[in-house]
Amino acid sequence: MGRSGGKKGKGKLKTSASKLSNKRINKLAKQGKLKRDKSKQIKEKKELEGRRGNEKQFRPKKDLAQEDEIEVEEEDIQFFKSHQQRSSFVSNVDNRLLEQPSDGHKKGKKRKVLDDVEGEAEYERLPRKQVATDNNRKMMLPIKTKHGVVQRVLEDEDEPVANGDGGSDEASGSEMADAAEEREEPLPILSGVELYAQRQRKLQECKQRIALLSSAIIENPNESTKKLRELVGMLKETDPDVFVTVRKFTMMSLLEVFNDIIPGYYVRLPTEKEQTQKMKKETKEILGHEVALVRFYRDYLEFLDRTAKGNKKEASGKKKIKKNKHGSDEAPIPAATQQKLKQLSVQCLCSLLQKHPHFNYTNNIIAVIVPFMNSNNEQISDTACNCVRQLFKTDKSGHVILEITKCVGRMIKARDYRIQPKVLNTFLSLRIKEVSYTDPVTKEEEKKKQNSEKLSRRERKLKKKEMFIARDLEETRATEDKRKRLKLHTETIQTVFLTYFRILKKATHSVLFPSVLEGLAKFAHMINVDFFEDLFAVFNKLIATEELSYRESLHCVQTAFTILSGQGSALNIDPVVFYKHLYKTLYHVHAGCSSDDVKIVLDCLDIMISRRKRQVSQQRILAFLKRLMTLSLQQTTHGTLGLLSVIRSFIITYSYCDVLMDNEAQGSGVYMPELDDPEHCNAHNAMLWELALLRHHYDPSVRRFCTHLRNGAPTSGEGQLPVELRKLPTQILNEYQRLDIFNQFVPEKPKGPHKHKGRQGDYLQQDVAEQVLKVLSATEDFVDVT
Repeated sequence: MGRSGGKKGKGKLKTSASKLSNKRINKLAKQGKLKRDKSKQIKEKKELEGRRGNEKQFRPKKDLAQEDEIEVEEEDIQFFKSHQQRSSFVSNVDNRLLEQPSDGHKKGKKRKVLDDVEGEAEYERLPRKQVATDNNRKMMLPIKTKHGVVQRVLEDEDEPVANGDGGSDEASGSEMADAAEEREEPLPILSGVELYAQRQRKLQECKQRIALLSSAIIENPNESTKKLRELVGMLKETDPDVFVTVRKFTMMSLLEVFNDIIPGYYVRLPTEKEQTQKMKKETKEILGHEVALVRFYRDYLEFLDRTAKGNKKEASGKKKIKKNKHGSDEAPIPAATQQKLKQLSVQCLCSLLQKHPHFNYTNNIIAVIVPFMNSNNEQISDTACNCVRQLFKTDKSGHVILEITKCVGRMIKARDYRIQPKVLNTFLSLRIKEVSYTDPVTKEEEKKKQNSEKLSRRERKLKKKEMFIARDLEETRATEDKRKRLKLHTETIQTVFLTYFRILKKATHSVLFPSVLEGLAKFAHMINVDFFEDLFAVFNKLIATEELSYRESLHCVQTAFTILSGQGSALNIDPVVFYKHLYKTLYHVHAGCSSDDVKIVLDCLDIMISRRKRQVSQQRILAFLKRLMTLSLQQTTHGTLGLLSVIRSFIITYSYCDVLMDNEAQGSGVYMPELDDPEHCNAHNAMLWELALLRHHYDPSVRRFCTHLRNGAPTSGEGQLPVELRKLPTQILNEYQRLDIFNQFVPEKPKGPHKHKGRQGDYLQQDVAEQVLKVLSATEDFVDVT
């Protein structure tokens, strides 16, 4: 029985779970599933140990089993008592079995058991994820926090490794988790060169990505919606190393992309009802592309708006901490960099408005750009003002300029007229020539209504059909309707005058007052007749106070006579006060800082004297002629030629100006140049002695003009002017202002082998000295004669 039982037991050991487990492991290894079933393998090994324990209990020879059970129990007690010994329980069992003597009859069976135990002990000795570097450290079960998986290491020998159930201690686990959260892994220390190389590498990758996306979008805009979304998304770059530069590159790239792919028409977004309707596949694709384009365009404009306006909370000191996609704080932008981003954003907005004023969100862009016209940053302010001037010159429809003038007017009123003058000077760039204060559309409707009353019913129907056909044809035309454009221009001028009149009424001492007078002088012929009397009352009051500068006085005079020469010619207004004021103000214009105001003087003389020939007295003409001749001595070359051209027109138009060429006095009185009244200064007894000085002027054109005036300004024959000087005063002023007249009479360099460097400068100084001596000698001769 014992023998058969031994065989039976021996057969059980051969065909038991160990062999099946090995077969299963080999099968899984061939299938490549060994790693996935590693936990199952460990579980099977544990089951195998349990079965071996049961088999030992049912062996026929029970003495050995009893002895083994007693020894194992004693070792268990010794292991848990010896807390300082850091070795596994399986290794103790392994050593005990190796040291135990055995009979030859039992040697084969115990050898197989020992092989299995050695494999398990060797597996238990393997570390899980981290090798303990110290004998006093033991790896514990990891815990998972919001920062990731944290490996725990037990360093203190007195702390328990695990509780009775095999789980970790909750108190120690929580402390270790808190310590892991507080502890951060230090970043690797890089040198400056390495940091620079790393940043350049990132920038190069971003540049290549932006270039690829931009070229793909421009190549095929209809099928590049996803790429456009990705390119717009790069505006939100948060990498602290390159996010500012990447945003700049993306802003400029998107500007070029939108300038290229934006259509030449306004995109009307579909309503909810239209979206639910059935449509063709091609129509649906086109509609989807247009809607996506408008959406991404809006996102781009919103980013530019936020960047241009900056963070108001940062400016007020309440800085809001932002988190990027990595969870770390976003790096703050320096003030200088923030200013450059603002400039770039305003530049992009201005470019979009200039090139695509017809597209969506035009009014929103205008509302953003107009406040920057008054910015403290000179570069941003100049960019916005130049954009507005360009739009005033190029806009043909009239919608954009009307919206800009309304926004500027609202801004001036909201800021209580504390605006830079260059903002208001942009109105001078308006190119509006015609306005109509009577609506032409209503006039035509009234005419049609009167004509329709005389028609029969059949003729009315035909007329109505023709009207619909004409309306459809007008919609298909590429040009703007003249009636609508005239109406828009009229509204624009009314808005401009409303802003001007507000400043005249409430902010007379504002810095905007000279700009207002200059604007009124330019657009005075478009002012409604209803405002004429009020304007003249304001001008008389301003002139009486004598608080205006010479430039403001010139603009007042110019505006008043512009009104009187146009629609105000029917008004019964005496302009004598304005003649006196101009006569008094002329001496303030000289070759210094006021040399550019000569053009205003010429315009005033043209309106006040040349166009009102029969309404100006003889004494007034002679007084202005004498004062202009004196004024020509203290002007630059182009200013002198302009004034001499006006004097020539006076001499040709009024024959009685010959008395100023005579040295004899006529009538009573003596010329009083210090008197500011041109009617009572006795100008008929004056003499144009200034021609003797101008004969020695350094410019040959001035000398030729003086010779012509001394001969009585003949139109033909000897002494007549050359063709290039027979022009209007303003034309001569503009042409000679662009030329460098001072270098026209410089002698040539001496020819031959003996020329020296710097010779031309010596000749120039000598010639100028000779001209100055001639002028001084002529003045001395004149003083001696008088």
